[in-house]
Amino acid sequence: MAVGNNMVKGNTGQKSKAEEFELLKRTLHTKLIDKLDLTKVGDVEGERFRKEIKVVVEHLCDAENTFLNRSERDRLVDEVLDEVLGLGPLELILKDPSVSDILINGPKNIYCERGGQMEKSVVEFRDNHHLLQIIDRIVSKVGRRVDETCPMVDARMADGSRFNAIIPPLALDGAAVSIRRFGSNPLKLEDLLKYQAFTPEMVMLLEGAMKARLNVVISGGTGSGKTTLLNTLSGFISNKDRIVTIEDAAELQLQQDHVVRLETRAANIEGKGAISATELVKNALRMRPERIIIGECRGPETLDMLQAMNTGHDGSLTTTHANTPRDCLARLETLIMMSGFDLPIRAMRQQISSAVHLIVQANRLQGGPRKVTYITEITGMEQDTIVMQDIFRFEQTGIGEDGKAKGRFVSTGVRPKFMEHLEAAGVRLPASTFRERVMLEC
Repeated sequence: MAVGNNMVKGNTGQKSKAEEFELLKRTLHTKLIDKLDLTKVGDVEGERFRKEIKVVVEHLCDAENTFLNRSERDRLVDEVLDEVLGLGPLELILKDPSVSDILINGPKNIYCERGGQMEKSVVEFRDNHHLLQIIDRIVSKVGRRVDETCPMVDARMADGSRFNAIIPPLALDGAAVSIRRFGSNPLKLEDLLKYQAFTPEMVMLLEGAMKARLNVVISGGTGSGKTTLLNTLSGFISNKDRIVTIEDAAELQLQQDHVVRLETRAANIEGKGAISATELVKNALRMRPERIIIGECRGPETLDMLQAMNTGHDGSLTTTHANTPRDCLARLETLIMMSGFDLPIRAMRQQISSAVHLIVQANRLQGGPRKVTYITEITGMEQDTIVMQDIFRFEQTGIGEDGKAKGRFVSTGVRPKFMEHLEAAGVRLPASTFRERVMLEC
Protein backbone atom coordinates (compact mmCIF):
# COMPACT_ATOMS: atom_id res chain seq x y z
CA MET A 1 0.00 0.00 0.00
CA ALA A 2 1.47 3.36 -1.02
CA VAL A 3 1.48 5.83 1.78
CA GLY A 4 2.31 9.44 0.91
CA ASN A 5 0.82 12.64 -0.33
CA ASN A 6 -1.32 10.66 -2.78
CA MET A 7 -3.13 9.02 0.16
CA VAL A 8 -5.41 11.81 1.25
CA LYS A 9 -8.70 10.00 1.58
CA GLY A 10 -9.85 6.96 3.50
CA ASN A 11 -12.68 5.62 5.55
CA THR A 12 -12.45 8.57 7.88
CA GLY A 13 -12.32 11.19 5.13
CA GLN A 14 -9.47 13.51 4.29
CA LYS A 15 -6.30 13.10 6.34
CA SER A 16 -4.00 15.92 7.37
CA LYS A 17 -0.37 15.81 6.40
CA ALA A 18 0.61 15.30 10.06
CA GLU A 19 -1.66 12.23 10.28
CA GLU A 20 -0.19 10.87 7.03
CA PHE A 21 3.32 11.35 8.37
CA GLU A 22 2.46 9.59 11.65
CA LEU A 23 0.80 6.70 9.80
CA LEU A 24 3.79 6.32 7.51
CA LYS A 25 6.15 6.33 10.51
CA ARG A 26 4.16 3.60 12.23
CA THR A 27 4.09 1.54 9.02
CA LEU A 28 7.87 1.74 8.64
CA HIS A 29 8.31 1.03 12.34
CA THR A 30 6.24 -2.14 12.10
CA LYS A 31 8.10 -3.36 9.01
CA LEU A 32 11.47 -2.62 10.61
CA ILE A 33 10.50 -4.58 13.73
CA ASP A 34 9.62 -7.54 11.51
CA LYS A 35 13.07 -7.41 9.93
CA LEU A 36 15.11 -6.98 13.13
CA ASP A 37 16.11 -9.58 15.68
CA LEU A 38 15.05 -7.60 18.74
CA THR A 39 16.83 -9.99 21.09
CA LYS A 40 20.12 -8.66 19.73
CA VAL A 41 19.31 -4.99 19.41
CA GLY A 42 20.08 -4.28 23.07
CA ASP A 43 23.46 -6.00 22.77
CA VAL A 44 24.66 -3.86 19.87
CA GLU A 45 25.59 -0.26 20.49
CA GLY A 46 27.37 2.52 18.71
CA GLU A 47 26.95 4.85 15.79
CA ARG A 48 27.90 2.15 13.32
CA PHE A 49 24.88 0.03 14.22
CA ARG A 50 22.59 3.06 13.93
CA LYS A 51 23.97 3.76 10.44
CA GLU A 52 23.32 0.16 9.38
CA ILE A 53 19.72 0.33 10.59
CA LYS A 54 19.32 3.70 8.89
CA VAL A 55 20.12 2.10 5.53
CA VAL A 56 17.39 -0.50 6.14
CA VAL A 57 14.86 2.21 7.04
CA GLU A 58 15.70 4.18 3.89
CA HIS A 59 15.14 1.10 1.75
CA LEU A 60 11.77 0.57 3.43
CA CYS A 61 10.97 4.22 2.81
CA ASP A 62 11.75 3.74 -0.90
CA ALA A 63 9.51 0.67 -1.03
CA GLU A 64 6.58 2.68 0.35
CA ASN A 65 6.71 4.97 -2.70
CA THR A 66 6.48 8.09 -0.53
CA PHE A 67 6.39 11.61 -1.92
CA LEU A 68 8.43 13.35 0.74
CA ASN A 69 11.09 15.99 0.23
CA ARG A 70 14.62 15.40 1.55
CA SER A 71 14.13 17.14 4.91
CA GLU A 72 10.84 15.30 5.55
CA ARG A 73 12.45 12.02 4.59
CA ASP A 74 15.43 12.59 6.91
CA ARG A 75 13.07 13.49 9.73
CA LEU A 76 11.01 10.36 9.10
CA VAL A 77 14.07 8.11 9.15
CA ASP A 78 15.41 9.73 12.35
CA GLU A 79 12.07 9.38 14.14
CA VAL A 80 11.74 5.71 13.18
CA LEU A 81 15.28 5.08 14.48
CA ASP A 82 14.45 6.88 17.72
CA GLU A 83 11.37 4.68 18.15
CA VAL A 84 13.38 1.49 17.74
CA LEU A 85 16.76 2.34 19.25
CA GLY A 86 16.09 5.38 21.42
CA LEU A 87 13.42 7.01 23.52
CA GLY A 88 10.99 8.00 20.79
CA PRO A 89 9.75 11.61 20.92
CA LEU A 90 11.95 12.34 23.94
CA GLU A 91 15.09 12.06 21.83
CA LEU A 92 14.44 15.44 20.20
CA ILE A 93 14.25 17.17 23.61
CA LEU A 94 17.17 15.24 25.11
CA LYS A 95 19.41 16.42 22.25
CA ASP A 96 18.84 20.02 23.32
CA PRO A 97 21.46 20.91 25.97
CA SER A 98 19.56 24.06 26.99
CA VAL A 99 16.70 21.99 28.48
CA SER A 100 17.21 21.49 32.23
CA ASP A 101 13.91 19.81 33.20
CA ILE A 102 11.34 17.80 31.24
CA LEU A 103 7.84 17.42 32.69
CA ILE A 104 5.31 15.11 31.03
CA ASN A 105 1.64 15.32 32.04
CA GLY A 106 0.12 12.57 29.92
CA PRO A 107 0.98 11.82 26.29
CA LYS A 108 0.01 15.21 24.82
CA ASN A 109 1.30 17.69 27.40
CA ILE A 110 5.09 17.96 27.58
CA TYR A 111 6.80 20.95 29.20
CA CYS A 112 10.48 21.93 29.15
CA GLU A 113 12.45 24.33 31.31
CA ARG A 114 15.03 26.51 29.58
CA GLY A 115 16.94 29.19 31.46
CA GLY A 116 14.60 28.91 34.43
CA GLN A 117 11.47 29.46 32.30
CA MET A 118 8.86 26.76 31.65
CA GLU A 119 7.43 26.35 28.15
CA LYS A 120 5.23 23.82 26.39
CA SER A 121 6.90 21.57 23.83
CA VAL A 122 5.45 20.71 20.42
CA VAL A 123 6.62 17.12 20.93
CA GLU A 124 3.87 14.57 21.70
CA PHE A 125 3.42 10.86 22.22
CA ARG A 126 0.84 8.97 20.16
CA ASP A 127 -1.11 7.85 23.22
CA ASN A 128 -0.63 6.70 26.79
CA HIS A 129 0.44 3.22 25.66
CA HIS A 130 3.25 4.77 23.62
CA LEU A 131 4.37 6.81 26.65
CA LEU A 132 4.30 3.71 28.88
CA GLN A 133 6.52 1.86 26.38
CA ILE A 134 9.17 4.59 26.60
CA ILE A 135 8.94 4.67 30.42
CA ASP A 136 9.45 0.90 30.56
CA ARG A 137 12.41 1.15 28.19
CA ILE A 138 14.11 3.69 30.49
CA VAL A 139 13.55 1.94 33.83
CA SER A 140 14.34 -1.56 32.58
CA LYS A 141 17.89 -0.46 31.74
CA VAL A 142 18.64 0.11 35.43
CA GLY A 143 16.83 -2.95 36.76
CA ARG A 144 13.68 -1.12 37.86
CA ARG A 145 10.11 -1.83 36.85
CA VAL A 146 6.82 0.02 36.66
CA ASP A 147 3.36 -1.56 36.32
CA GLU A 148 -0.02 -1.55 38.04
CA THR A 149 1.35 -3.34 41.09
CA CYS A 150 4.27 -0.88 41.35
CA PRO A 151 3.01 2.33 39.70
CA MET A 152 5.79 4.64 40.91
CA VAL A 153 9.45 4.45 39.95
CA ASP A 154 12.61 6.47 40.53
CA ALA A 155 15.54 5.75 38.23
CA ARG A 156 18.50 7.29 36.44
CA MET A 157 19.01 7.73 32.73
CA ALA A 158 22.10 6.99 30.67
CA ASP A 159 23.31 10.61 30.90
CA GLY A 160 22.93 10.66 34.69
CA SER A 161 19.63 12.54 34.76
CA ARG A 162 17.08 11.71 37.46
CA PHE A 163 13.91 10.05 36.15
CA ASN A 164 10.64 9.75 38.05
CA ALA A 165 7.38 8.30 36.72
CA ILE A 166 3.94 7.60 38.13
CA ILE A 167 1.40 5.76 35.98
CA PRO A 168 -2.32 4.94 36.10
CA PRO A 169 -4.26 4.11 38.21
CA LEU A 170 -2.45 6.61 40.47
CA ALA A 171 -2.03 9.17 37.67
CA LEU A 172 -5.53 9.94 36.45
CA ASP A 173 -4.75 11.71 33.17
CA GLY A 174 -2.11 9.35 31.83
CA ALA A 175 1.44 8.67 32.97
CA ALA A 176 3.26 11.61 34.60
CA VAL A 177 7.03 11.85 34.18
CA SER A 178 9.64 14.27 35.49
CA ILE A 179 13.23 14.25 34.21
CA ARG A 180 15.78 16.32 36.13
CA ARG A 181 18.68 16.68 33.74
CA PHE A 182 22.33 16.75 34.70
CA GLY A 183 23.85 15.75 31.39
CA SER A 184 27.13 14.08 30.53
CA ASN A 185 28.94 17.43 31.05
CA PRO A 186 27.73 18.78 34.40
CA LEU A 187 28.16 22.41 35.35
CA LYS A 188 31.68 23.08 36.56
CA LEU A 189 33.00 25.58 39.06
CA GLU A 190 33.77 28.10 36.31
CA ASP A 191 30.18 27.86 35.04
CA LEU A 192 28.69 28.51 38.49
CA LEU A 193 30.98 31.52 38.95
CA LYS A 194 29.95 32.84 35.54
CA TYR A 195 26.27 32.45 36.47
CA GLN A 196 27.02 34.22 39.78
CA ALA A 197 25.75 31.32 41.91
CA PHE A 198 28.42 32.36 44.44
CA THR A 199 31.54 34.51 44.66
CA PRO A 200 35.27 33.63 44.48
CA GLU A 201 35.60 34.29 48.24
CA MET A 202 32.85 31.76 48.96
CA VAL A 203 34.58 29.25 46.69
CA MET A 204 37.88 29.70 48.52
CA LEU A 205 36.18 29.00 51.85
CA LEU A 206 34.36 25.91 50.54
CA GLU A 207 37.54 24.59 48.93
CA GLY A 208 39.37 25.06 52.22
CA ALA A 209 36.55 23.29 54.08
CA MET A 210 36.87 20.27 51.80
CA LYS A 211 40.66 20.13 52.13
CA ALA A 212 40.41 20.49 55.92
CA ARG A 213 37.87 17.63 55.98
CA LEU A 214 34.97 19.56 57.47
CA ASN A 215 31.55 17.91 57.41
CA VAL A 216 29.15 19.81 55.17
CA VAL A 217 25.38 19.63 54.73
CA ILE A 218 23.96 21.23 51.56
CA SER A 219 20.43 22.42 52.19
CA GLY A 220 17.87 23.63 49.67
CA GLY A 221 14.48 23.22 48.10
CA THR A 222 13.55 21.13 45.07
CA GLY A 223 15.40 22.30 41.96
CA SER A 224 17.67 24.65 43.90
CA GLY A 225 20.87 23.06 42.61
CA LYS A 226 21.87 20.93 45.62
CA THR A 227 23.20 18.02 43.55
CA THR A 228 25.10 20.33 41.19
CA LEU A 229 26.66 22.02 44.21
CA LEU A 230 27.52 18.66 45.77
CA ASN A 231 29.26 17.61 42.56
CA THR A 232 31.19 20.88 42.53
CA LEU A 233 32.34 20.58 46.16
CA SER A 234 33.38 16.97 45.62
CA GLY A 235 35.85 18.23 43.03
CA PHE A 236 37.94 19.70 45.87
CA ILE A 237 38.39 16.28 47.52
CA SER A 238 41.84 14.73 47.22
CA ASN A 239 42.24 12.06 44.58
CA LYS A 240 43.87 9.85 47.23
CA ASP A 241 40.77 9.61 49.44
CA ARG A 242 38.56 6.53 49.34
CA ILE A 243 35.00 7.79 48.83
CA VAL A 244 31.78 5.79 49.19
CA THR A 245 28.64 7.33 47.68
CA ILE A 246 25.11 6.25 48.60
CA GLU A 247 22.10 7.30 46.50
CA ASP A 248 18.54 6.30 45.69
CA ALA A 249 19.19 6.90 42.00
CA ALA A 250 22.88 7.30 41.13
CA GLU A 251 23.43 10.77 39.71
CA LEU A 252 26.63 12.02 41.33
CA GLN A 253 29.52 12.35 38.90
CA LEU A 254 32.68 12.33 40.99
CA GLN A 255 35.98 12.71 39.18
CA GLN A 256 38.21 10.93 41.71
CA ASP A 257 39.69 7.49 41.00
CA HIS A 258 38.95 5.76 44.32
CA VAL A 259 35.14 5.93 44.38
CA VAL A 260 32.71 3.15 45.38
CA ARG A 261 29.16 3.87 44.20
CA LEU A 262 26.23 2.27 46.02
CA GLU A 263 22.55 2.50 45.12
CA THR A 264 19.44 1.53 47.08
CA ARG A 265 17.10 -1.14 45.72
CA ALA A 266 13.31 -1.16 45.68
CA ALA A 267 11.29 -4.19 46.76
CA ASN A 268 10.43 -6.85 44.19
CA ILE A 269 6.92 -7.78 43.08
CA GLU A 270 6.48 -9.80 46.29
CA GLY A 271 7.42 -6.82 48.43
CA LYS A 272 10.79 -8.33 49.38
CA GLY A 273 14.43 -7.62 48.69
CA ALA A 274 14.43 -3.87 49.36
CA ILE A 275 17.79 -2.41 50.41
CA SER A 276 17.48 0.95 52.16
CA ALA A 277 19.98 3.79 52.48
CA THR A 278 20.26 2.99 56.19
CA GLU A 279 21.55 -0.50 55.41
CA LEU A 280 23.98 0.87 52.84
CA VAL A 281 25.38 3.42 55.30
CA LYS A 282 25.95 0.70 57.87
CA ASN A 283 27.63 -1.47 55.26
CA ALA A 284 29.72 1.45 54.01
CA LEU A 285 31.24 1.83 57.47
CA ARG A 286 32.74 -1.65 57.03
CA MET A 287 34.33 -0.71 53.70
CA ARG A 288 37.06 1.51 55.19
CA PRO A 289 35.78 4.77 53.65
CA GLU A 290 37.63 8.00 54.29
CA ARG A 291 34.64 10.06 53.21
CA ILE A 292 30.98 9.10 52.85
CA ILE A 293 28.72 11.05 50.51
CA ILE A 294 24.96 10.51 50.72
CA GLY A 295 23.09 11.95 47.75
CA GLU A 296 20.22 13.02 50.00
CA CYS A 297 19.28 12.35 53.61
CA ARG A 298 15.55 11.80 53.70
CA GLY A 299 14.99 9.10 56.31
CA PRO A 300 16.48 7.02 59.16
CA GLU A 301 19.90 6.95 57.46
CA THR A 302 20.42 10.50 58.79
CA LEU A 303 21.29 9.23 62.29
CA ASP A 304 23.83 6.75 60.90
CA MET A 305 25.31 9.47 58.71
CA LEU A 306 25.78 11.83 61.67
CA GLN A 307 27.34 9.03 63.72
CA ALA A 308 29.74 8.31 60.86
CA MET A 309 30.71 12.00 60.77
CA ASN A 310 31.38 11.79 64.51
CA THR A 311 33.51 8.65 64.34
CA GLY A 312 36.41 9.33 62.01
CA HIS A 313 34.79 9.89 58.63
CA ASP A 314 35.52 13.59 58.51
CA GLY A 315 34.95 15.45 55.29
CA SER A 316 31.65 13.73 54.57
CA LEU A 317 28.90 15.38 52.53
CA THR A 318 25.15 15.11 52.19
CA THR A 319 22.13 17.15 51.09
CA THR A 320 18.69 17.65 52.57
CA HIS A 321 15.52 19.58 51.83
CA ALA A 322 15.11 22.85 53.77
CA ASN A 323 14.62 26.54 53.01
CA THR A 324 17.05 28.08 55.52
CA PRO A 325 20.00 26.87 57.64
CA ARG A 326 17.82 26.95 60.77
CA ASP A 327 15.13 24.93 58.97
CA CYS A 328 17.88 22.49 57.98
CA LEU A 329 18.60 21.75 61.65
CA ALA A 330 14.89 21.15 62.33
CA ARG A 331 14.76 18.88 59.29
CA LEU A 332 17.72 16.83 60.56
CA GLU A 333 16.01 16.43 63.93
CA THR A 334 12.84 15.19 62.24
CA LEU A 335 14.79 12.69 60.15
CA ILE A 336 16.60 11.39 63.24
CA MET A 337 13.22 10.73 64.88
CA MET A 338 12.33 8.53 61.88
CA SER A 339 15.04 6.08 62.96
CA GLY A 340 12.71 4.86 65.72
CA PHE A 341 15.02 5.70 68.64
CA ASP A 342 13.45 7.80 71.37
CA LEU A 343 16.37 10.22 71.77
CA PRO A 344 16.05 13.33 73.96
CA ILE A 345 16.04 16.61 72.04
CA ARG A 346 19.30 17.70 73.65
CA ALA A 347 21.05 14.45 72.66
CA MET A 348 19.90 14.86 69.06
CA ARG A 349 21.10 18.44 68.90
CA GLN A 350 24.45 17.55 70.45
CA GLN A 351 24.85 14.87 67.79
CA ILE A 352 24.13 17.39 65.04
CA SER A 353 26.28 20.22 66.46
CA SER A 354 29.31 17.97 66.94
CA ALA A 355 28.97 16.27 63.55
CA VAL A 356 28.18 19.14 61.16
CA HIS A 357 30.59 22.04 60.74
CA LEU A 358 29.03 23.91 57.84
CA ILE A 359 25.61 24.35 56.22
CA VAL A 360 25.57 25.58 52.62
CA GLN A 361 22.12 26.87 51.71
CA ALA A 362 21.07 26.87 48.04
CA ASN A 363 17.90 28.54 46.82
CA ARG A 364 16.14 28.99 43.54
CA LEU A 365 14.97 32.60 43.39
CA GLN A 366 12.16 34.21 41.43
CA GLY A 367 12.75 34.03 37.69
CA GLY A 368 14.96 30.96 37.93
CA PRO A 369 18.45 32.03 39.16
CA ARG A 370 20.03 29.64 41.65
CA LYS A 371 22.22 31.14 44.36
CA VAL A 372 24.13 29.99 47.42
CA THR A 373 22.19 32.19 49.85
CA TYR A 374 23.98 31.24 53.08
CA ILE A 375 27.24 29.72 54.19
CA THR A 376 26.63 29.15 57.90
CA GLU A 377 28.91 27.72 60.57
CA ILE A 378 27.63 25.61 63.47
CA THR A 379 29.65 26.71 66.49
CA GLY A 380 28.25 24.47 69.25
CA MET A 381 25.50 24.39 71.86
CA GLU A 382 24.17 26.89 74.35
CA GLN A 383 21.89 25.04 76.75
CA ASP A 384 19.45 23.22 74.42
CA THR A 385 19.98 25.43 71.37
CA ILE A 386 22.39 24.90 68.48
CA VAL A 387 24.39 28.09 67.90
CA MET A 388 25.02 29.21 64.31
CA GLN A 389 26.65 32.17 62.61
CA ASP A 390 26.41 33.31 58.99
CA ILE A 391 29.74 33.83 57.26
CA PHE A 392 28.43 34.80 53.82
CA ARG A 393 24.90 35.39 52.59
CA PHE A 394 22.90 36.64 49.63
CA GLU A 395 20.46 39.49 50.20
CA GLN A 396 17.70 39.93 47.63
CA THR A 397 17.01 43.59 46.86
CA GLY A 398 14.28 43.33 44.25
CA ILE A 399 13.21 42.03 40.85
CA GLY A 400 14.91 43.07 37.62
CA GLU A 401 13.24 44.09 34.35
CA ASP A 402 13.72 40.52 33.09
CA GLY A 403 11.61 39.20 35.97
CA LYS A 404 14.59 37.67 37.76
CA ALA A 405 15.56 38.29 41.35
CA LYS A 406 18.49 40.61 41.92
CA GLY A 407 20.53 41.25 45.02
CA ARG A 408 24.00 41.19 46.50
CA PHE A 409 26.43 38.81 48.16
CA VAL A 410 27.71 40.13 51.47
CA SER A 411 30.39 39.09 53.92
CA THR A 412 29.09 39.40 57.49
CA GLY A 413 32.50 40.18 58.97
CA VAL A 414 32.50 36.98 61.07
CA ARG A 415 35.72 34.97 61.13
CA PRO A 416 34.80 31.25 61.34
CA LYS A 417 35.83 29.33 64.42
CA PHE A 418 36.93 26.44 62.21
CA MET A 419 39.77 28.56 60.74
CA GLU A 420 42.21 26.73 63.01
CA HIS A 421 41.20 23.47 61.25
CA LEU A 422 41.86 25.09 57.87
CA GLU A 423 45.24 26.42 58.94
CA ALA A 424 46.21 23.04 60.41
CA ALA A 425 45.43 21.52 57.01
CA GLY A 426 47.68 24.06 55.30
CA VAL A 427 44.84 26.21 53.98
CA ARG A 428 45.64 29.93 54.15
CA LEU A 429 42.91 32.42 53.30
CA PRO A 430 43.59 36.17 52.90
CA ALA A 431 42.64 38.24 55.94
CA SER A 432 40.36 40.34 53.73
CA THR A 433 38.17 37.31 52.93
CA PHE A 434 35.99 37.83 55.98
CA ARG A 435 35.98 41.63 56.06
CA GLU A 436 32.44 42.99 56.35
CA ARG A 437 31.45 44.31 52.91
CA VAL A 438 29.33 43.84 49.81
CA MET A 439 31.24 41.31 47.67
CA LEU A 440 29.11 41.32 44.51
CA GLU A 441 26.00 43.03 43.15
CA CYS A 442 24.00 40.84 40.78
